Amino acid sequence: MSAAKRSSKTIETPAEEPLGVDEALDVQPVDVVESEVDGHEGEGGEDQDERRKWYVIHTYSGYENKVKANLEHRVDSMGVRDKIFQVVIPTEEQIEIKDGQRRTVQRKVFPGYVLVEMMMGDDSWYVVRNTPGVTGFVGAGTRPTALDDSEVKRILKQMKMEAPKVKVTFSRGERVKVVDGPFTDFIGLVDDINPEKGKVRVLVSFFGRETPVELDFLQVARIL
Repeated sequence: MSAAKRSSKTIETPAEEPLGVDEALDVQPVDVVESEVDGHEGEGGEDQDERRKWYVIHTYSGYENKVKANLEHRVDSMGVRDKIFQVVIPTEEQIEIKDGQRRTVQRKVFPGYVLVEMMMGDDSWYVVRNTPGVTGFVGAGTRPTALDDSEVKRILKQMKMEAPKVKVTFSRGERVKVVDGPFTDFIGLVDDINPEKGKVRVLVSFFGRETPVELDFLQVARIL
């Protein structure tokens, strides 16, 4: 009996799933793989490289790191390193401003999703699908769907971007308070936001008229 036909406990996907790559691909998590490579696994050369694809697995949100660690452990302990090659959690660096301090954090680009580079077959599917925390592959119909090469390159390139993005905690039209600089304690409205430069333009009122003032994100605070 092939591994794909072994019985396994179905883990229900949470009721509210975060937006992620399956919405972009218009596909759904699947639990069954229709193998097209039975009897061919283990062959090398160009044929092996062509079957080496990236797939998306769905996890419980917040369990991405545990799934990655569990899967990598299973790959080693079950001897399938020649079929499952990389496990990647898409992240990007982001600057958070909290209590007047900047700090760089890793933000998950697709919460609840993990990328796996593998050769799809009964054995490799079984190893991934039965990893604790994995709720299913993302795919169309009854098949896991491989990502396009262009999509994979875009995601990996995004992870390697040198300049981290600044997390914006306010929006245009919102009232904020200036907490630093010559306009300290002034109340104004956010007129424009420039995340690349970490700047915000605020309309403050003095001398009886509204005047636009460009400030650093650290110089303003939301009015709660």
